[in-house]
Amino acid sequence: MPRTVNAVTAKKRKKKVLKAVKGQFGRRKNVWSVAKNAYEKGLQYAYRDRKTKKRNFRSLWIQRINAAARTHGMTYSQFMGRLKEKDIQINRKALADMAMNDPEAFKAIAEKAK
Repeated sequence: MPRTVNAVTAKKRKKKVLKAVKGQFGRRKNVWSVAKNAYEKGLQYAYRDRKTKKRNFRSLWIQRINAAARTHGMTYSQFMGRLKEKDIQINRKALADMAMNDPEAFKAIAEKAK
């Protein structure tokens, strides 16, 4: 029985990893063991930061809503509390977009919340 080796698959895997780390600095782009570690670490960062991105956007939306609410004489927490009291169900992403791009619509919502 002939001896089989995994050469084709191994070469394909190495090419995939080296292509992914192509733009990195120093040995990270061309030495297999270093490139493999850099690639794996990059995947870990990508996984972690997909979750961090959601937190960052929610924080940004809250800041924008707060700034717009203060122009109408309310803080963010007062504004959101009054929206909940009046049973106005609109998410933070849409409110932040209104605050930035459609101040008249945000003003109408703020007046209803008061």
